Amino acid sequence: MCTLIISRRPSHRWPVLIGANRDEMRDRAWEPPYSHWPDRKHVMAGRDLEAGGTWLALNRDGVVASILNGQNSLGFAPGKRSRGELPLEAVDHEDASTAATAMAQLEPTSYRSFNMIIADAREAFWLRSDGVEIESEPVPEGISMLTAFDLNDEIASDRVRYHLPRFRLAQIPNPDTNDWFAWEALLASTERENQIKYAGAMNIQTDFGFATVSSTLIALPNLKLFGTSPVWRFCPGEPGAVPFSNIGLNWM
Repeated sequence: MCTLIISRRPSHRWPVLIGANRDEMRDRAWEPPYSHWPDRKHVMAGRDLEAGGTWLALNRDGVVASILNGQNSLGFAPGKRSRGELPLEAVDHEDASTAATAMAQLEPTSYRSFNMIIADAREAFWLRSDGVEIESEPVPEGISMLTAFDLNDEIASDRVRYHLPRFRLAQIPNPDTNDWFAWEALLASTERENQIKYAGAMNIQTDFGFATVSSTLIALPNLKLFGTSPVWRFCPGEPGAVPFSNIGLNWM
């Protein structure tokens, strides 16, 4: 169960901030964010080496797309396409609204259930698919959290119930001073409401191979800030044990 946190402040210098943990089997091979696809040089994303897709992508127009598995849908299913294709298809578009509209028109039965966030500096959308239909809704201003359940679902998700208030109370990151400390600490947190159930933690570590295997922090600048590029900080391992560092976006 991956987790994504998004802060929306439309009039701010940095209107969109994203924090995301990827939870996966430790032995599933992947590569860190880079322009891995020759036909998509405008895209920076981590690459899953098993299925060839990604869990989160950013394009040079400042569109971010991230995919999360739906509830109880981890892994491959016969006859279904890889959900890792979807972020790459989303960032083929120049803005979040166009991308969300296009993704909502896909054939939902081709994929296992998923949640998806598509955002740029102006707008952000949550797409939800139960494998039968795809729905799209705007992400509200403020700080929101998405897991395998609905956006900000504090009833069904003990992770959201415990950690969303912590993010809302924490010091918001400041990309201008490279101050991400509060969110980095929260992404690394193994604290949880139910001490027996590991899934309630932000940072999941189990004895059966499933774990938080990487972590991402992204800031999108206001479109009026000409010459200012997004910021992408990446942790290529367990957050808290492996440090974050900036990903070069020279292709921007």
